[in-house]
This record gives sequence, structure tokens and C-alpha cells, in this order.
Amino acid sequence: MELLWKSHMKIHAMKLVYALLLVTLMSSKVTECRKGKIISTSFEYSALNCRAHSVSLKDFGGVGDGKTSNTKAFKSAISHLSQNASEGGSQLYVPAGKWLTGSFSLISHFTLYLHKDAVLLASQDINEWPVIKPLPSYGRGRDAAAGRHTSLIFGTNLTDVIVTGDNGTIDGQGSFWWQQFHNKKLKYTRPYLIELMFSDNIQISNLTLLDSPSWNIHPVYSSNIIIKGITIIAPIRSPNTDGINPDSCTNTKIEDCYIVSGDDCVAVKSGWDEYGIKFGWPTKQLVIRRLTCISPYSATIALGSEMSGGIQDVRAEDITAVHTESGIRIKTAVGRGGYVKDIYVKKMTMHTMKWAFWITGNYGSHADKNYNHSALPEIKNIHYRDMVADNVSMAGNLEGISNDPFTGICISNVTITMAAKAKKQPWTCNDIEGITSGVTPKPCDLLPEQGKENIRDCDFPSDYLPIDMLELKQCTYSI
Repeated sequence: MELLWKSHMKIHAMKLVYALLLVTLMSSKVTECRKGKIISTSFEYSALNCRAHSVSLKDFGGVGDGKTSNTKAFKSAISHLSQNASEGGSQLYVPAGKWLTGSFSLISHFTLYLHKDAVLLASQDINEWPVIKPLPSYGRGRDAAAGRHTSLIFGTNLTDVIVTGDNGTIDGQGSFWWQQFHNKKLKYTRPYLIELMFSDNIQISNLTLLDSPSWNIHPVYSSNIIIKGITIIAPIRSPNTDGINPDSCTNTKIEDCYIVSGDDCVAVKSGWDEYGIKFGWPTKQLVIRRLTCISPYSATIALGSEMSGGIQDVRAEDITAVHTESGIRIKTAVGRGGYVKDIYVKKMTMHTMKWAFWITGNYGSHADKNYNHSALPEIKNIHYRDMVADNVSMAGNLEGISNDPFTGICISNVTITMAAKAKKQPWTCNDIEGITSGVTPKPCDLLPEQGKENIRDCDFPSDYLPIDMLELKQCTYSI
């Protein structure tokens, strides 16, 4: 019996040791798993395309201390990833940190992704900003007649390119450039934060852009563009810090953006005077939705003034303007040529405005003295409806061009509450033609109220543009 009992106890002890060993091994695996979760970073986002390959900027010597230049690291990483363009594309992940860098160029089938705590700091070393030729549709730089500095994030002749993140930040450190601009020391035009040229299938989303040297986002000569979930902030007196400027682009969607700037929040463009006329690339099929703008010295949405290649089929809705100089502004002049037509705006709310509606036919500001004085712009079929504005200094200032009236203006269902010290005459109109319906205060005589038997809302297209048909994919990565 005693021998049997000892044998039983030995087996029990072995089972206990085995069980303890198993628990220890399991605990070790759990610890390793937990460590793995700490070490690895998983993230997901919506994108036009997901990528088969992904690397971190740190893998190429990136240092996120806010002092070390990472220009070479960005260029090395992107050069390395270029070999994957035909093998499912690639992604460059920018982790948390402050990443000082000069200008760098993107590639096709590529995603630049910024962690929520990643900050790209634009270098203040002018040697890190190469100079390139002026845009052909402008003929010269905006700040200086010579060339222009390459944008911080740049690309040309690309297909399928994405700049996105978990609301990571791009800080242009613009005061360095603003001072040179004010002191008239610029030899070349200031850089933008993001510029993509001659490219197709572009996504720029879920980022915060701060203190750009000049314009923030500039797609130009491009198509099939989504700009979504962007926050743009710059001092309200910073020079030319336009928010988003689609320029000679087709099939573009701008959605869910918040912009505080020293210039127009969205500026739609297509080239300047004789250069834009010759180049001849219009901006068309543009959708703007759920935009919030604060810009006391500029417009919520500006059409022009560089519109010589033409602007057509712009649809804006659910727009909020707060303490902004004007709501929708059309800017043009003799010598521009081109056209602005088939513009549709509805569901706009404006608080504290200088002008609710502003059309300018004498904007001036020419590229040079060689513009064609016979090149008159065509402005027609401009539709505004379902708007409310309060604390407004002047309801509308609509000025066409003598012998070139702006026609087909329609304004319906608009209520404007004037400020305590508003202009005595709420509307000023010259060289325009149009109709109104249900507009308060009563518009000028050139915009007569429709008779009751003819009352209708101004048009707004019910169809969808091709850009709305693009479906984003859900991408998941681990770094």
C-alpha cells in the first residue's frame, strides 16, 4: 500500500510540475504577445488603394528630434520604395516625432502616412528648396517673375498617390517666408505645402496643415482628386496662405475641411491672362461640401482671379463662413479671357460678413503688360439658393464689365440680416443680368423679383459627378 501511495504521489507531483511548466510557457507567450502589441503599431484608414509594401522613415535613418534634417531620409526611403510600384505599391510611414525636412518628391502607386503625433517641420534652410520653372499657365511666378521654390511635398506625372494620416501635422513654419515677402527679398516664388502636377487619382486626407509659406494644397493640371478631412490654420494676416486651390483640374471633390487663413479658403483657378488662355486647361467638375471657413480679409470660395483657362460646373453645398470677408466671390478682369459658368451653390450659412455676394470684373493684377485687352471673360449661369447670413455689412456687390455683362445670375431663398452699421444701400449692381426669388433685403433692379406665377428655386444639379463614384478601400497595416 505504501509503495502504491508513493507511486501515486510521484505521478501527481509530475502532473503538477507539468501543469506549472505549461502555465509558465503560456504566461511567457502572453507576455511576448503583450510586448508585441507595445512594440508594433497597427493602424487603418480609408484610401483609394492599399499597399503591398510598407516601411518606416526610421528604417532609412530618420531622426524625429525637430533639429536633424530628414530630407535625405525621405528621398532615400521613397527611392527604395519606387521598385515596388508595379508590385502592389508602397507606403512610407512617418511615426510620432518632429521630422525636419526640405522639399521631397513622391512617386506613383505610393502612400505617405503620418502618425497622429507626427509633425513634418518645413526646413528654414533655403538650400533645401530647389527652384523650378514657373507654371506654363502662369508664365511667371506669383511672388517674383523668375522661377519658384519646389513645394514641401511635390510630385509630377504621377498616378495613384495618397498623402494621409491619423490627423498628423505638416508645419510650414511660414513666418520665415512671410518676412521675406513683406521685405521684398524673394528672388523666387514661395513654396506651397503640397503640390501635385499632371497627375491622376490623388487623395489628400486627414491631416492638419499649419503656417504654410504660401498656398497650402495645390493640385494643378490633374484629375480625379479627393481632398477630405483637412484642417488648415494660418494667421489671418499671413500673405497668400490660400487653403485649397484646384487649378486646371478635372473631377475634384473637397469635403469636410476646416480652414482659417490669410487668403481665400478655397480658390478655384485655371491660369493667368495670355498664358492661361494659350495653355487652355479649365477647372471643371468640382464638388465642395461641408466646408467651414474663417478668413476676415478674403473669400470662403473664390473663382479666379486666374481663370483664363475657364471654370465650369462647380457645385458647393453645406458651407459655413464665420467672420469672413465674402461668401462666394468671382474675380476677373479685362484681359483674363476664359469663362466662369455653371456655378451652383446651396445651403450656405454666413456669420459676420463684409459681403455675402461679391462679383468683381475689375480685379486687375496682370502677369505682365502683354495681356490681350480684347480678351473679355464670359461669366454666366451663376446659381445661389437656400442661404442665411447675419451681421452683414453689404448684401451684394456685383460688378460686371462694360459691354461684357455677366448674365444668368439667379439668387433664391436667401435671407440676409444686416449689421447695425451696415451700408445704407445693401446692394450695388453694374453690368449684370439675372433674376431673384425670395431674397431679403430686396436686391437691385438688375436682379428683379420673379412674378408669383414664375417663382422657382435656382438650379442645383441632381446628378452625381464621376468623383462621387470612386469608392475608398479600408487599409490595415502593422509597423
